[in-house]
Amino acid sequence: MLIHPWDSVEDWRGLVPGNDFGQLVTVGEVDGWPVIVPTHFVVEGDEVLLHLARPNPVWAALAQDDRVVMAMTGDYAYVDASMNAGPGTDPDLGVPTSYYTALQLRGRATVVDDPEAKAAILARQLLHFEPEGSTRVTPTTDVESDRRQLPAIRGLRIRIQDVRAKQKYGGNKSVEERTAIASRLAERDAAGDRGVRARLLERTEVVE
Repeated sequence: MLIHPWDSVEDWRGLVPGNDFGQLVTVGEVDGWPVIVPTHFVVEGDEVLLHLARPNPVWAALAQDDRVVMAMTGDYAYVDASMNAGPGTDPDLGVPTSYYTALQLRGRATVVDDPEAKAAILARQLLHFEPEGSTRVTPTTDVESDRRQLPAIRGLRIRIQDVRAKQKYGGNKSVEERTAIASRLAERDAAGDRGVRARLLERTEVVE
């Protein structure tokens, strides 16, 4: 991932709460291809925690190579040519681009098969994703239904070794240009525009 100085992010953990669903990408292959698995996950300390079904092809890939990438993209929108045209530039000759947040957590994966350890990963995920007041946040081998279902899944712990984080929101443009693009996004109000506009103004330090 290309990261220009003006797109870089220091506090990558601040991006995780809004990006807890990603693509798990393996280095190991199955039938000559890397495995890419869409999945929910949680970050706890320097680890990514998740679980997947036992028949998932990801386990064969991990048996070859335990290196993985958890990749996420959020708050994205297409910035059309006229919108991105600089001052004095013919809008028809503007260069379109994309604004987005991207986060890639790279590390080594450990497969978890111990029933109690799998239940602990599930509990951490449920605590994060279940609505407030839900009683379904403590899976345990003491409950018969949980004990019967645990063999159908395998847990995964990914030790984060490297992070690539990027927020591309016109950081190479002037405040006036970014403010103008934010106004155009508000006018268009297409899918994704509100989130991108908020990120744009946030990084432009424009207070409305």
